[in-house]
Amino acid sequence: MRDLVGMWSNTRMVVLAAMSASLYAAILIPFKVLPLIPGVTEFRPANAVPVVCSFLFGPAGAWGAAIGNVIGDFFGGIGPGSLFGFFGNFLYGFLPYKLWTALTDADPVPRSPRQWLAFTGIIAVSAGACALIIGWGLNLLGFVPFSVLANIIFFNNFIVAAVLAPLLLAAVYPRVKRARLRYEDILTDRSRPWPRPVRLLGVMLVVGAIASGLVLGNLISTGGVALPVLGVAGPGTGALHVGVGLLPVLLLLLLGIALL
Repeated sequence: MRDLVGMWSNTRMVVLAAMSASLYAAILIPFKVLPLIPGVTEFRPANAVPVVCSFLFGPAGAWGAAIGNVIGDFFGGIGPGSLFGFFGNFLYGFLPYKLWTALTDADPVPRSPRQWLAFTGIIAVSAGACALIIGWGLNLLGFVPFSVLANIIFFNNFIVAAVLAPLLLAAVYPRVKRARLRYEDILTDRSRPWPRPVRLLGVMLVVGAIASGLVLGNLISTGGVALPVLGVAGPGTGALHVGVGLLPVLLLLLLGIALL
């Protein structure tokens, strides 16, 4: 986690973060004219960029995803929800490389069935984290029901990244590796990772939190589950119910991330 702050003292990592942000924003902005929910989200072919930049540039890719999304919001309706968009996209660019390095030391260019399974699962988890944070945040603000927004974000992110990210990494990763531009080549004073068993526990907590959060959020949002004291969410977004009901899941997610 210290690398997320420490990278800002490394000029090349800062440049990679700026490059990731500008690339993400440059592809996001033209598609603002194809909204899925006007003023909230749109069809986003750019969703493969944070995943690719995460595997290539690590923490720089995470910051690039967060900052690039905010830049894109300036052209499509920036508002209070952009704060949750920042954190959601940050996790979307942070989790791929952290989960992959917790599971394997191999390059993130899947070849074997096992690697393909891990790669696709990591994309699904990262897309789910983004959907969970943004869906929870905008539901909390009373903008859009969790059951609508979170599902759109999840499938929008997952489908695009699952199709495009492997192709882009197969073409780009070997060249970036030869040029020694990967984050592990540049950020030589990285913090020492937790032992692998601890990181595997973190992976399980992250996966469990995201999966349960998406299921629980949908159930609360649609009135399929009653919360103690609050009861069943009524008409509207059910902002209080979803906001309170998902807090334990979000805390579990933070704990899992800390162990990665």
